[in-house]
Amino acid sequence: MRIGYLGPAGTFTEEALLTQEDLAAAEPSPTRSVPDVIAEVEEGRTTAGLVPIENSIEGSVTVTLDTLAFKSDLLIQREIDLPISLSLCIRPGTRKRDVRTVLSHPQAFGQCRDWLAEHLPAASTEAANSTADAARRVARSKRGSLAAVANPLAAEHYGLRQLARGIEDHQGNQTRFVLVGRGIPEPTGHDRTSIVCFQRQNRPGSLLAILQEFAARAIDLTKLESRPTKQGLGEYCFFMDLDGHIADELVADALRNLAAKQAEVKFLGSYPVGGVSGAVARRRAAGKAWREADAWVRGLRARIGTGVVGST
Repeated sequence: MRIGYLGPAGTFTEEALLTQEDLAAAEPSPTRSVPDVIAEVEEGRTTAGLVPIENSIEGSVTVTLDTLAFKSDLLIQREIDLPISLSLCIRPGTRKRDVRTVLSHPQAFGQCRDWLAEHLPAASTEAANSTADAARRVARSKRGSLAAVANPLAAEHYGLRQLARGIEDHQGNQTRFVLVGRGIPEPTGHDRTSIVCFQRQNRPGSLLAILQEFAARAIDLTKLESRPTKQGLGEYCFFMDLDGHIADELVADALRNLAAKQAEVKFLGSYPVGGVSGAVARRRAAGKAWREADAWVRGLRARIGTGVVGST
């Protein structure tokens, strides 16, 4: 098994990969960008690909959402949540007052914006493909005025010194990664389903009608985000994460009704998540109630044609 991931070596994505025993045992394939990771899987050069999709401070990684929604038919296989700690990394011999330019990924800059403004107010920022790419560029440069915002793994890998650690602006910083590939994993009892909804008509109450399909079935929506459809100004689609698996009749019934009545739906996957939440207990209770109600309706339907027809 060969697993692609957002590289180069030393990225947070590689750290997330290494937390999974089966993925860590596979052949790693670092790739330059998120679309490239997904393309490698599409073209059969890797078995699956691991990419970041959301950060607890900066929100969604839009390039991942857009690539999955508009350019790929791959499905999410699992998600991995990784605690994020950022460091200001420099070449040995560089001092804080020497730093004039800081390199990193835009998401990382957003996670330590306040720290940089307070401690390096005069330094400019320069975007890199990843935090590890920033660390690699600093290590290879002969300029003593460069620094990188990166993770400790990248600093160690490229021989940089961590001048400051834990520079993220908020505690509890986490990034969610998803493994993409083909097929739908078996339900585990604690799963998440991701979809994209494209409204057939933009009319008053259309979003409410979409949401009611889930509310009526006590399905918990854990994420709702609008993104441009790329078709015209003011045209949006909705990314949704919901509690449950397509194998669950409640979820299947909601998506069936949604596709039939309200919107065009792109399925992005049903996959396991970590930890058991109250939402799972509520979904199981709702599922039991649905099955009992379905059995009642089927019982009524079974009696069709058994009535006595009166004569006039």
